[in-house]
Amino acid sequence: MQDKNLLKMSEMATPTVMDSYTASILICYLLRRIGKPIQKEHLYDIAVGNEIINYFFYQESITNLIHQNLIQVIPDKQNVPAFQLTDRGREYARQLKEYVSKPYRNKLVSAAFRYFAKIKRENEVKLEYIPLKKGYYVHVRCLDRECDLLDLKLYAPDLTQAKFLGEQIMKNPAGFYGKILEAAFSNEEAELSKKRAMDEVKQEMITVASMMAACGFFAV
Repeated sequence: MQDKNLLKMSEMATPTVMDSYTASILICYLLRRIGKPIQKEHLYDIAVGNEIINYFFYQESITNLIHQNLIQVIPDKQNVPAFQLTDRGREYARQLKEYVSKPYRNKLVSAAFRYFAKIKRENEVKLEYIPLKKGYYVHVRCLDRECDLLDLKLYAPDLTQAKFLGEQIMKNPAGFYGKILEAAFSNEEAELSKKRAMDEVKQEMITVASMMAACGFFAV
C-alpha cells in the first residue's frame, strides 16, 4: 500500500511533459544515459507510452532534434531504424540536463530499463496459445542463441487460464526454467536412488544365495 502511494505521489510530481524544449532535453539525456541507439518504436513506447512526454510535443521535439543535428537516424544491429545522439547532441544533453528536474530524468530512465528488461524476457521466452477441441496448450520455448533450452506444452482448460499461465511465466522466465530443471534433476536423483536400492537388494539376494549354496541348501 505504501509503495502504491509513493508511486502516485511520484506521478503527481511529474505530470506529462507538455513542451518540446523539455522533451528534447529528456530525449537527449536518455540516449546519452543508455549509450547506444534506441529503435524509433522503442523510444516512442518509453516516452509516450508511459505518458512521460505528450505525443504532439514528442513528435515536435524529434523533428527539431534531427533538424538541429542533435540526433540522427541510423540502422541498428538488427537493421531497424534507430535514434542515435550526435557529438553535438551528447554535449547538448550534458550541458542542459540540469534544466529538467531529476524526478523527470529518473522516471524516463527507469521506464527505459523496465522496457528493455521486458523485451529481453520476450526474446528469451516465446509463448504460443494452441487451441484444442477442449482447452488450450500453452507452448513455452526458452531460447538461447544457438538452440532451444526448453520446449514444453502445458494444458489449460480455456484461453483465459492459458493466458494467465503465460503471464505468470513471463513475470519470471528464469525462475520458471529453474523450477523445471530442479524438478527434472530431483526426478533423476529419485530414479538413481531407486536404482541403487534395487542394486543393493539384488546384491543381498546374491550374497544370501551364495551362503545357502555353500551350506548345501541347494544340493540335490
